[in-house]
Amino acid sequence: MSRLEAKKPSLCKSEPLTTERVRTTLSVLKRIVTSCYGPSGRLKQLHNGFGGYVCTTSQSSALLSHLLVTHPILKILTTSIQNHVSSFSDCGLFTAILCCNLIENVQRLGLTPTTVIRLNKHLLSLCISYLKSETCGCRIPVDFSSTQILLCLVRSILTSKPACMLTRKETEHVSALILRAFLLTIPENAEGHIILGKSLIVPLKGQRVIDSTVLPGILIEMSEVQLMRLLPIKKSTALKVALFCTTLSGDISDTGEGTVVVSYGVSLENAVLDQLLNLGRQLISDHVDLVLCQKVIHPSLKQFLNMHRIIAIDRIGVTLMEPLTKMTGTQPIGSLGSICPNSYGSVKDVCTAKFGSKHFFHLIPNEATICSLLLCNRNDTAWDELKLTCQTALHVLQLTLKEPWALLGGGCTETHLAAYIRHKTHNDPESILKDDECTQTELQLIAEAFCSALESVVGSLEHDGGDILTDMKYGHLWSVQADSPCVANWPDLLSQCGCGLYNSQEELNWSFLRSTRHPFVPQSCLPHEAVGSASNLILDCLTAKLSGLQVAIETANLILDLSYVIEDKN
Repeated sequence: MSRLEAKKPSLCKSEPLTTERVRTTLSVLKRIVTSCYGPSGRLKQLHNGFGGYVCTTSQSSALLSHLLVTHPILKILTTSIQNHVSSFSDCGLFTAILCCNLIENVQRLGLTPTTVIRLNKHLLSLCISYLKSETCGCRIPVDFSSTQILLCLVRSILTSKPACMLTRKETEHVSALILRAFLLTIPENAEGHIILGKSLIVPLKGQRVIDSTVLPGILIEMSEVQLMRLLPIKKSTALKVALFCTTLSGDISDTGEGTVVVSYGVSLENAVLDQLLNLGRQLISDHVDLVLCQKVIHPSLKQFLNMHRIIAIDRIGVTLMEPLTKMTGTQPIGSLGSICPNSYGSVKDVCTAKFGSKHFFHLIPNEATICSLLLCNRNDTAWDELKLTCQTALHVLQLTLKEPWALLGGGCTETHLAAYIRHKTHNDPESILKDDECTQTELQLIAEAFCSALESVVGSLEHDGGDILTDMKYGHLWSVQADSPCVANWPDLLSQCGCGLYNSQEELNWSFLRSTRHPFVPQSCLPHEAVGSASNLILDCLTAKLSGLQVAIETANLILDLSYVIEDKN
């Protein structure tokens, strides 16, 4: 068949970053992510013009997944951030804001992309080396024998998501639940390589947040009528469990991994039902107490099992299959044939539970590495945001278990790092450039653009017209309210730095963010007594922050290096 239209030539655009359209779209994206940043970030409502689901959020994962991006450069940026968030869950907005500001800042300098990229790589290496070093002044160890720092880390994540709509009391309650849920996933007698369990989030919408709780094991939601039909099991030993991943409905079109052999003239339905009953007889002879099926169990088989005091629960769903396999130690059975004895697992006990208007069948494990977090919130929008935030916090705790360090949050790490880079580039540029062909002047220009981008992230925390200061000793951030007098005694107006580690009663000197000042070396090596005495620190995940820093700079380098954009318009 011949073409109805002639094929259009590809559209080739040179120097894409110099076009007004690209600069405008980058600026719009920057304003969107900047306005979402921090505890007082503004919420975004995303929906299409044809109705449907409305998402209210300030989180990068929800924001970027609902944004329709068409320009290739924006796609590179948003895809890089989404890939980072899918791997680390946190610091998505930090990555986006830093990347956008770095691109804007270096474009004003007029240096060649090759020079910019090379020096950006040097500065990235300097940042990572410093943040991982023992002399780093914004990194603290995480002690898993104490809950103080861990709670600070979780609380910092919750308070940075205003769409969760939590009070201080609710924040403390949910923080403790998240930490407890995480600790339950760690095996008690773990040695060497640890295999973590899983925390399942169970929705309870329309309930008070303070009613949220954590239970060891798995909760299977059922109707009250179904629960009343289940026979109680009284047994002093563990209960034997069989888990089926195939249908036990007798449907001929879905026989799982097995085959059904039927003689001539025999009813197919009866043959399959006989095979199901034979399977039931084996379960009885193997002294199985509980049968769980991902799909549907035939009513006759279910009645047959109940007659022999075996609890049969179907329609479990694919989501619970992996946690059930881990918790019970079963091997999911995928056929109607003979069952291998090794396929069975066990649970410690079962019971029924009611929370709000919902009823659950509760499987209590032998070892509590699987738990259920019953999460409540007042409405669907707040619950969706809280669920996403809890998942982020649980993931951050897992990352912290692997690398037990945290960074000071509230913008203090960014201002401290900017002060460190300025001091290093002014006083020891040879150690950064080494054998590089770039000049010290070029290094100074790029370092200032780099530090300005870091400080722009800090500036994004202020949404109400207030001012931001940095002290000249630690390089930490300090916020001043918008209605403060222009000339004032700073210790009277300032209480604590952004992360909460230092107070204004110390002998400190302050200057406005981005004001001209002589480079100074920020104090390194945090005193242990200062960290230990602070109970309400704002903290960031070290692993997620380092990845965000790296992704932001590498993505900016990639975009700055683009010479052509070729689009196929067919």
